[in-house]
Parts: sequence; structure tokens; C-alpha cells
Amino acid sequence: MRQVVLNIPDSKFKYFIKLMKEFNIVLNEIPDSTASNPLSEKRKISRGLKNALKEVEKAEKGKVKLQSAKDFLNEF
Repeated sequence: MRQVVLNIPDSKFKYFIKLMKEFNIVLNEIPDSTASNPLSEKRKISRGLKNALKEVEKAEKGKVKLQSAKDFLNEF
């Protein structure tokens, strides 16, 4: 697999992402250090939720043991 780094104008970014998804191209977005990117933040949240759901699924199958809420809260 090869990597390509592209600078996409903000006005064309959504279209570009949609186009890449149509071709099933794996996208690893590199955050723009000059500006906050709301789409990137939404993706981070989405990934976090997906990972959390995977952990729950593993726990339901008995593959991992989750921490109790009490133990979690005691960490703070």
C-alpha cells in the first residue's frame, strides 16, 4: 500500500471525502495545525464511540472484563 499526502481546499474537502469513500479508499486525515477542524473532531468522537462499543461487545462475549463504575470514579 502507498501513501499520498494532499492539501485539499476547505471548499472542496467534503466532496473529496465523499469521492474517496465511493472508491473505498482508506483515509487517514492529518490534522491541520493552523486551524481547528470540526470534521476531524467529530471523527475522533466517532472513533472513540466505536471503540467503546467494541469493548462492550468483547465484554458481553466474556473476552474482557470491564472495570466497575465505582472503580472508574475512584480513579479521579
